[in-house]
Amino acid sequence: MSADISGLEALVADLARAGAEADRHARQVVSKGALNIKNGWRDNARSSSGRYAPHYSGTIGYDLTTASGAGTGAVIGPDKGGLQGPLGAILEYGSAHSPPHNDGGRALLAEEPRFLAAVEALGEGLL
Repeated sequence: MSADISGLEALVADLARAGAEADRHARQVVSKGALNIKNGWRDNARSSSGRYAPHYSGTIGYDLTTASGAGTGAVIGPDKGGLQGPLGAILEYGSAHSPPHNDGGRALLAEEPRFLAAVEALGEGLL
């Protein structure tokens, strides 16, 4: 018994190309979301940290991460090696002597609807 599987091989090749394209688009969506959160966090930090931590906002950045089989993610926050970067946890979450600023949390909440819409559009584009 034999079967013509040339159509199946073409389908496999098409799916592999579509997967690579989906990964590339997903990376773009995550990168844009991370940039928006970083910028929002910096803006919030400039407003809330004032004269006490004037250099803190400049330490906030992001790095994209890619794990095999896990997709693309981002780590967003202050660089602890930067000037006033080590103050990040105290400024964000507060301490016994200062209230939390929640600058990053507010930036994340502001970006959430835009990010979800972009992911939804990406998913619709794949169908």
